[in-house]
Amino acid sequence: MNRPLMVGILIISTAPLFAQAQPDPAKLKADAQKVVSIISGNKAKTQAYCQIANLGDQIGEADQQKDRKKAEALAQKMNELEKQLGSKYLALVDETQDFDPNSKEGQEIESLFDKLDKSCAH
Repeated sequence: MNRPLMVGILIISTAPLFAQAQPDPAKLKADAQKVVSIISGNKAKTQAYCQIANLGDQIGEADQQKDRKKAEALAQKMNELEKQLGSKYLALVDETQDFDPNSKEGQEIESLFDKLDKSCAH
């Protein structure tokens, strides 16, 4: 899956109505490492993570086809799966919404999820 697309979808699906201060990159990286460890250590959570990645691809396709209704339905399914990943995952998504994924730190944080991405058979 296109990681920036997935990150963008996750950010949009959980965006609050207010802006937050720029998060601490070191804390985000430590939090991401914990989240990856939690997810990779639990088969059900790994499966949910892979389903989220698959839904992200489908949302991208629906957006390209300008099928807003389908994209919204898929995003709702994604939100339900995200809840299965737990509060630490949801907190990480919330913390990263004001973080630049193209920055060096953003790339480092995203690379932590490579192991999980590789475990997903697309």
